[in-house]
Amino acid sequence: MQRRELLQAASSALVVPAWAQAQDKFPSKPITWVCPYAAGGNADSRSRQVAKAMTTVLGQPIIIDNKAGAGGNIGTEAIARGKPDGYTLGMGNFAPLAVNQALFKKLNFDPQNDLTPICLIERGPLILMVRNDSPYKTVKDIVAAAKAAPGKLSYASGGIGGSHHLSGALFENAAGIDMIHAPYKSGSAGATDLMGGQVHMMFEQMYTAMPSIKAGRLRALAITSKNRSPLAPDIPTMAEQGFPAVEVMNWQGLIGPKGLSADLIKQLNAACNKALQDPEVKEKILSQGNEVGGGTPEQFAALIKAEAPRWAKVVRDAKIEPE
Repeated sequence: MQRRELLQAASSALVVPAWAQAQDKFPSKPITWVCPYAAGGNADSRSRQVAKAMTTVLGQPIIIDNKAGAGGNIGTEAIARGKPDGYTLGMGNFAPLAVNQALFKKLNFDPQNDLTPICLIERGPLILMVRNDSPYKTVKDIVAAAKAAPGKLSYASGGIGGSHHLSGALFENAAGIDMIHAPYKSGSAGATDLMGGQVHMMFEQMYTAMPSIKAGRLRALAITSKNRSPLAPDIPTMAEQGFPAVEVMNWQGLIGPKGLSADLIKQLNAACNKALQDPEVKEKILSQGNEVGGGTPEQFAALIKAEAPRWAKVVRDAKIEPE
């Protein structure tokens, strides 16, 4: 009798209760997705679109938590401080991952060591544009005017250290010219003053620039992608106009805190890749002139690693400091 009871006890110990199995399976509760920018912007919109598609794949809600401020640093730090259990994820953006370490004197997180790249979501070019009645018809026209009158031409941006600003700084360096940087609180505010004649030019995200270009309010001079965009095949690249170094792609992707297990990274990467093939998500990205991301965590990590020193040099050479 005693032997039989011991065998039954041993057998029972090997059986994992259903509730325990459910706890071990990821995800078993809602996931928080931190967006380091305010609601209504592109990072927020894309976060919600991809999170919605990933919810279908993973079977648990993904809740967007906007933590804006400090050029994306506040939200990115919140991701870095999350538990590495897969329930704190977020949108990793160009500036906090590849620029801000060189721009800010102190960051409370290390972009290279405190975060886990999971999956690239998208890459998108910028367009150099002027007023439709501007005398500048080509990039070379701008360069000639800037060299004739150093420190007179101005370019708008959506803030210090963002892709608008860095594109302009990169252009100044590549062309050997000196222009005035006019930072605004947002890209749309800068574009408004461009149309009003307060500034001479602006590098703007393609998806934001195209409506004004199509309406005839602004004129596109060049695009910062390696190749022309199928959505705007008449706009030449910066390389075609003699400035191949001015290749800029704004990008963002899914990241998590340091310490995520290999299994979690694999599962989340697969879910994100599948979400990016969702017809609605894909159409939203492509319709803005952006490229659909995807790929492996290693490929996303390699992109971040390659971009960081490049933009650190631009920040140093242009002596850019945060507001």
